[in-house]
Amino acid sequence: ELGATRVLTDLLDQIGVAYAVYDGVEPNPTTAQVDAGTALLHEEGCDFIISFGGGSPHDAAKAIGILATHGGDIRDFEGINRMTRPMLPLVAINTTSGTASEMTRFAIITDEARHVKMALVDWRTTPTLSVDDPDLMEAMPPALTAATGMDALTHAIEAYVSTAATPVTDAAALHAMKLVAGFLAR
Repeated sequence: ELGATRVLTDLLDQIGVAYAVYDGVEPNPTTAQVDAGTALLHEEGCDFIISFGGGSPHDAAKAIGILATHGGDIRDFEGINRMTRPMLPLVAINTTSGTASEMTRFAIITDEARHVKMALVDWRTTPTLSVDDPDLMEAMPPALTAATGMDALTHAIEAYVSTAATPVTDAAALHAMKLVAGFLAR
């Protein structure tokens, strides 16, 4: 609706890369959304995935990439290191600052049948390439920028108070808090 993806689709058109757009991902992606995206991927014969947006599109793309190479049901991959081979290549283009899903091994998918959020955790779900372009982030609505910025702040505080914190993670968390405090309002 914002037209933000036009930057990407215009570029793909310009360089002659065929693509299909799946725009059915909503906040807190569901197993049904993953199934629909996987079906489109197979119908269109896609050989890689580009996710565009924030944590929800990235998480859904990871789950779609898993099913593209493994088949089955996404519920089969709940937990830690359940994959046996790589997922499809994934380029994650970020437009928000909240989750860092564009560069982590985690994906959260809502299982509507059990009313739970499933954690899919596997190093193989780390995107092949992550793109963080501040111009894309600045083009988002201010309320979304504020909400995802607060999410980034929450993650930094969470890392700092974690029982698994180290001097290195503390330094990164404190610096992240300083950056959010200094730049989010702007």
